[in-house]
Amino acid sequence: MISGLIRNLRTVAAAALCLTAASTAHADTYPSRNITLVLPFAAGSGTDTTTRLISQHLSQALGVPIVIENKAGANGMLAATYVAKAAPDGYTLLVTTNTTHSANPYLLKSLTYDPVKDFTPIARTGDLPFMLVINPDVPAKTVGELVAYGKANPGKLSYASGSSSAIVSGATFAHNAGLDLLHVPYKSSPPALNDVMGGRVSMMFVDILTGLPHVNGNALRALAVTTKDRSPLVPHLPSMQEAGVPDFDISSWQGYFGPAGMPKEIVTRLNTEIRKIIENPEVKAKLATLGMDAFSGTPEQLGTFVNEQLVLWEKLITNAKIEKQ
Repeated sequence: MISGLIRNLRTVAAAALCLTAASTAHADTYPSRNITLVLPFAAGSGTDTTTRLISQHLSQALGVPIVIENKAGANGMLAATYVAKAAPDGYTLLVTTNTTHSANPYLLKSLTYDPVKDFTPIARTGDLPFMLVINPDVPAKTVGELVAYGKANPGKLSYASGSSSAIVSGATFAHNAGLDLLHVPYKSSPPALNDVMGGRVSMMFVDILTGLPHVNGNALRALAVTTKDRSPLVPHLPSMQEAGVPDFDISSWQGYFGPAGMPKEIVTRLNTEIRKIIENPEVKAKLATLGMDAFSGTPEQLGTFVNEQLVLWEKLITNAKIEKQ
């Protein structure tokens, strides 16, 4: 009986050793083919633009081509679910924001993925501050004037959204300022922005990267940023709180994730290379010109951050009285 137990223990130990060896061998040869980065937003969005820049450097560092696959729709749920169901081999990754991993659990009645259990955190890449922009035909040059106009014309103003940050920012603005605003949702920010510029929608909260070129071209008027303090990217714009809207502090973050169960060695390799890229002064400066505050950290820090953000966004959505869709 004892000899049989010993044989079983040896068998288990041998199997464990084989698995460890296989995992190490896999990590040693990684990557050996194309890596696909799946994005929950359309081409031309802030996440798309910054990811394409970072991916160029990541491709060089890893020595393989990197393919960007935009899967916009269902508030990012299509992309997140696709990656959650992919093989955890490091070849299909999700580059996402608080839309899928902070807000969706409290915005959507039915969620086809778990933002914590279904993913392996890899690296955070920074924040994408948002700003409030309006169609120039709206008779307001400040947030205060916009609020006054909205109260004098209830139901006349509308806001577009192409992400959870835009949804929550718009609802928070309406609630905290006491305005009656019509919400017009879109699959992604670029088409939403087009309708604001075309005058079909009054305003939008959009990431600085996507909106600033249109502001500089006078197709849009920027009124404020959504963060508690002014952004160094657009220092002339006041914060929403500074502009008179109380309890307003919303920011969009960005990070890399893989499916749950990725080998630690592959996660470490990806994290190391991504952090080198983000900490490169030239890359950081370029991302700043694109409207991104770039910084990174460990996979463990990203995992902790995601859990903290889930608590924060539940509070934001509850306070703005947004009903699940």
